[in-house]
Amino acid sequence: MAAKRALVIVAKGAEEMETVIPVDVMRRAGIAVTVAGLSGKEPVHCSRDVRICPDTSLEEARAQGPYDVVLLPGGALGAQNLCESSAVKELLKEQEARKGLIAAICAGPTALLAHGIAFGTTVTTYPSMKEKMMTGDHYKYSEARVQKDGNVITSRGPGTCFEFALAVVEEVMGAEVAAQVKAPLLLKD
Repeated sequence: MAAKRALVIVAKGAEEMETVIPVDVMRRAGIAVTVAGLSGKEPVHCSRDVRICPDTSLEEARAQGPYDVVLLPGGALGAQNLCESSAVKELLKEQEARKGLIAAICAGPTALLAHGIAFGTTVTTYPSMKEKMMTGDHYKYSEARVQKDGNVITSRGPGTCFEFALAVVEEVMGAEVAAQVKAPLLLKD
């Protein structure tokens, strides 16, 4: 069986924990994760002054697709950059058309709204993004820490990163693998 593959798009202003924790948890689960820089391969300056070095550019990563999951971290500026990217729009449209999993956390789900993705699904976001997500009546809103609806998983913010990442692992690799990854993390139940 070919390894499951994930694409994480990191844009200037991305929230570090929402980028690194899902990457780490998915890699622990045996998912081949590609971290793609929205604007190229150079280090990305994130929201809390951490720099993340992408594996490749989004352009190169797209050429290596498709992926089992495309993941969008939050961070206000990072999400805004995802919202404004035509490359992200094309990638998400392709992922949605093939019924591939799309995961977004914090402000990341606003890119779904900006690009017309997964209308009609139930989503959650960082609390301050709720009003924006509800513009136009395209989504149902949930206060859940992690919300799965169809091929979309959304989550609230830095404090929900592990739950979010494990939900993605469970969807891609199964509950048994998610449980195996979770145990040594010593997460509070």
